[in-house]
Amino acid sequence: MRAILLAILLGLALPAGAQTPGPQRLSTGDTAGPWEAVGRLEIGGQGFCTGALIAPDQVLTAAHCLFDPDTGRRIDPARIEFRAGWRDGRAAAYRDVARAAVHPAYDRGGEAVETRVARDLALLELTRPIRLPSLAAYATAAAPRAGEAVGLVSYARERAEAPALEEDCRVLHAAGGILALSCAVDFGASGAPAFAMGAGGPRIVSVVSAMARMQGRPVALAAPVAANLAPLRAALIERGGRFLRAAPGGGDALDSGGGRTGSGARFIRP
Repeated sequence: MRAILLAILLGLALPAGAQTPGPQRLSTGDTAGPWEAVGRLEIGGQGFCTGALIAPDQVLTAAHCLFDPDTGRRIDPARIEFRAGWRDGRAAAYRDVARAAVHPAYDRGGEAVETRVARDLALLELTRPIRLPSLAAYATAAAPRAGEAVGLVSYARERAEAPALEEDCRVLHAAGGILALSCAVDFGASGAPAFAMGAGGPRIVSVVSAMARMQGRPVALAAPVAANLAPLRAALIERGGRFLRAAPGGGDALDSGGGRTGSGARFIRP
């Protein structure tokens, strides 16, 4: 997989002026307002990812967040909590997860970029919908083209206690179902939504899957959302499909201890 990603990145030319000011901390209610439906996902005491509401009871994130990075075992959804708008020790809403689905074509252990990165998407169903005016679910939009700008909202290692917005990321590459973005990401940013910023409000166009470097500069690899959303939602509702229900007994899922995690220094690798 690393060799394949390296080959892709070496084939990209970083445009002049592609550097951006970097992520800006959303530290107040005013700055965080439009982004409070982005939240931190506490993953079974193992770390955290970023997720975003796309329906009152559905959170979009990266598929690899649902697997223990050491054992490869699926994490019991009962061990996952969505903290919408998490900022400085408080969230606008807390919800547990009832069940989770990964994209039917996602292959966590595969070597093909098309199934490992381009399909690195998961959908979580919350135990109760979030119906607050300040936490309206985001719509989605078609994947952007190379050269277009997107905004990325994420939590990460150095900004675990509040999200940050990078407003002017550039799409450096858009082919083969994979986007390479000029955004700077770090551990914890897995599942972060990239937004098209239009007159109708922000719309999610992709989800961060991995971080890489190109010509010595950081880039984010992301999976487009719109083309993958229908099979993802079908997997969530499909009986006997590729979803895992919350199972207190554990089954083959990871059970890693009780209670909410603290802010901690443990992260899911983007």
